Amino acid sequence: MPLMGALYVGSSGLRTSQNALNTTAHNMSNMGTQGFTRQQVLLGTMEYTTLSVNPQSVANKQIGMGVYYSKVRQVRDEFLDKRYRQESGRNAFYQVSAETFSEVENLFGEMDGVAFQGIYEDLWKSVQELSKDPGNAITQGMLVQYSSVFLTRAEAVYEGLTKYQDNLNIQIKQAVDTINEYGKQLVELNDRICRIEAGGRETANDLRDLRNQILDELAGYVDITYQENADTTVSVRIEGNDFVNHDSFYEIGLQEDVATGYYTPFWIVNAKASLDREGNTVYNIDGARVFNLKREISSDINTDVGKLKSMLLARGDHHATHEDLEDLEYYNEVISKSILMNIEAEFDRLVHNVTTKMNEVLNSKDFENPWELFVEKAEDGGRFILGNIQVNPLLLQEPSLLSFKKKDGKIDHEKADALKEVFTREDDDNRLNPTSQKRTTLEKYYEDLVSQVANYAYVAIGICEGQEITVESADAAREQIVGVSSDEELTNMIMYQNAYNASSRYINVIDEMLEHIINTLAM
Repeated sequence: MPLMGALYVGSSGLRTSQNALNTTAHNMSNMGTQGFTRQQVLLGTMEYTTLSVNPQSVANKQIGMGVYYSKVRQVRDEFLDKRYRQESGRNAFYQVSAETFSEVENLFGEMDGVAFQGIYEDLWKSVQELSKDPGNAITQGMLVQYSSVFLTRAEAVYEGLTKYQDNLNIQIKQAVDTINEYGKQLVELNDRICRIEAGGRETANDLRDLRNQILDELAGYVDITYQENADTTVSVRIEGNDFVNHDSFYEIGLQEDVATGYYTPFWIVNAKASLDREGNTVYNIDGARVFNLKREISSDINTDVGKLKSMLLARGDHHATHEDLEDLEYYNEVISKSILMNIEAEFDRLVHNVTTKMNEVLNSKDFENPWELFVEKAEDGGRFILGNIQVNPLLLQEPSLLSFKKKDGKIDHEKADALKEVFTREDDDNRLNPTSQKRTTLEKYYEDLVSQVANYAYVAIGICEGQEITVESADAAREQIVGVSSDEELTNMIMYQNAYNASSRYINVIDEMLEHIINTLAM
């Protein structure tokens, strides 16, 4: 090879080693950066110059032209990415359930420093004390007083449940806004990556890292499927519907219920738009909903993925009452799937049964001096539901009106015993819900409700903890591939530094040879 040509071989080694050192330094500086993917240098040999061809030789006589910086690739495993994203989405789904049950337990366990269990027990004790001495004005006053406290605390618990529903509704809107923002960012990144890599000379690794980070975040909100297209763009589908397709983004809209204010996510592109009388756009979202909440929730069919669906299920679509427990089919299809609606309905059934059954005794024509202990706050067709029940104001002012004396002046023990039996009698009406086979008493109803919540919470928390372990395992396996190892990068740095020094010394040798030849020829 001519000496001048040999200089180019050395210079190619210098350039390649310098670029490789830059890549290694880039890896080292981003060792703690979230979402960063380790970059790997690929080197290639330049075309050989063929000097002669001899069929009888093992190989042709060729001269190498040096090395070149072929490519910097991301070190990722697509299988591990998909596994991590699906498991993190499933973990987010059960985290919402665990947090909801934890909130319910707090509401039942402590309200303004007073546990509801204690308040309910005080009401039951007042009934027991009344049965011992029905004619005593003090025991009558205790019954009225504890009935009022019972309603006040019950309303506080129920209000806490409804407020948590409203809070979830706000979180649902925020989640949809975040998802839409991710969609816009993915379209923008698709365009930027496509333009950079269109020539086939550069790879937009840092932009790809950002895109992968968005896919990681998006997978926590909803169940996604995705693929990278031939033009380097990524297409994303949510619940089987297009969300990002090349340079197109399909926005998720929110329809607000007029009565409850609750949001329902829907695909704007699939909804039928029209104008109301005021010129505002309204949508018919039949067939355009993002989620089918009536489907069975199961890991086998991957319907338990994403925090957005879990929040929608936990929230439900209204504030439930005991009336929602009357129809078995409706309960199984709608109420039972919602943590909060199910508990609201069962809790309201407790209050409804206590108030109506006590009224049935105290206002019965079978006994003298009938009175309604509980009355509606506002006439609503006899709907005894939480928020519309109050203790009779007349009895609050004068509890002695709740007389347990007969016309002949004798104490009406039968009436007091019948009131006590309200709490101790097993009744089909006291089942927690239409699917419960256990007949219980009003005395034990609340204990059964709390036990049910505790059992479900235990299961949800157990699943959540198991999922966290699965996610950590998937993340650790992925980190072994994409993560930056300081030991490995330092080894590469030494290797490329030595290669750079070797190329430099090679050039120095060629330079000395050229200098010697030129000086000799000059003489």
